[in-house]
Amino acid sequence: MSRNNMSRDIFIIDGARTPFLKSRNTPGPFAAADLATAAGAALLARQRFAPDELDEVILGCASPSPDEVNIGRVVALRMGCGQKVPGWTVMRNCASGMQALDSAIANIHAGRSELVLAGGVDALSRAPLLFSDAMVRWLSGWYATKSVGEKLAALRRFRPGYLAPVIGIMKGLTDPIVGQLMGQTAENLAHRFGISRADMDAFAARSHARVLGARETGHFSEIVPLINRHGTVYADDDGVRADSTPGNLAKLKPFFDRKYGRVTAGNSSQITDGAAWLVLASAEAVERHGLTPLGRIADSQWAGLDPAQMGLGPVHAATPMLQRHGLGLTDIDAWEINEAFAAQVIACLRAWEDADYCRDELGLADAFGRLDEAKLNVDGGAIALGHPVGASGARIVLHLLNVLRRQGWKRGVASICIGGGQGGAMLVEAL
Repeated sequence: MSRNNMSRDIFIIDGARTPFLKSRNTPGPFAAADLATAAGAALLARQRFAPDELDEVILGCASPSPDEVNIGRVVALRMGCGQKVPGWTVMRNCASGMQALDSAIANIHAGRSELVLAGGVDALSRAPLLFSDAMVRWLSGWYATKSVGEKLAALRRFRPGYLAPVIGIMKGLTDPIVGQLMGQTAENLAHRFGISRADMDAFAARSHARVLGARETGHFSEIVPLINRHGTVYADDDGVRADSTPGNLAKLKPFFDRKYGRVTAGNSSQITDGAAWLVLASAEAVERHGLTPLGRIADSQWAGLDPAQMGLGPVHAATPMLQRHGLGLTDIDAWEINEAFAAQVIACLRAWEDADYCRDELGLADAFGRLDEAKLNVDGGAIALGHPVGASGARIVLHLLNVLRRQGWKRGVASICIGGGQGGAMLVEAL
């Protein structure tokens, strides 16, 4: 089947997400399944179909807890979808939520499903602390001892350093092929494209300002408030800061390259907990249930590139997708590019304008063009909102559609860079 002649429309019926809650060096108030269940149950409660009429539930998650490994099934059951609705989990690092949508698209195109709930979640504040290999080996030997003498010998071999924890999220954010943290790959792009610290801090400050402005004007209507077991209400994203100005951000020290670097905690996305869902349907499901589509996903694209340059993934994914439809950067009314790092988004913009990059890396005859930043992340992005890895790909598609409908625009692109050297993109049309 030709990618530009898909046989079935994929309609977006509705969507919702939780507030994104910043990690504060302690487990957050909600587990990942709690977040996904809360947002999903609220979304399903307002639909014209019953939860058990879904054909499947697909949930992206980069870091499920050991007791929620197939978190998609756990959440489907907790939302009341019933035992007969399959629930499953996908993982494509930062694009896990977008992969869930793409998996739903594939099944609808194949005729295996008609009505799907798809999205993403992560509770990164609950990423585990692990024992080192040395500690595990010592424990293994300890449990094998039988006599008092063996136990005393084992105790003599113990070293206090064995107790030093391995921070799970730092392992997860380190690329095993190039041995670099994701922030170090952003430093690579800053060097390659001559992106200054001032450029990064100005971009980050704008992200916070745009989120605050959008909140004041009610542009985050997709948020479903959360309530914990003590009755505390979480109604808004809590990582955005009014004092994140260029001047204040300039005071922060580089985090990933402390001597020569420019990437700081302030111009990087926040470690965050959150979930986002979309209801996708075929034309047949729309007619059967009397649904009113808000938009459609017209196309999607995945791409691979050097893991050390992973932040350029949106360039590699969005470019061939746009070419397939005969579109350029200026033909798109609104863009959502996930803000993993300010340097990473700025690098994408500069790569599209760089004739050498477009020729050497994309096989184009010349520069692809200039993206109008007034159309990019108009309500801010992950630097201010946070980046719950599994959820972000779904969030940007959902918010892009809301922006298109609010502005009376037609066509938008949501794109995301992916740890490991990949990029994902979706072409969305408002109805």
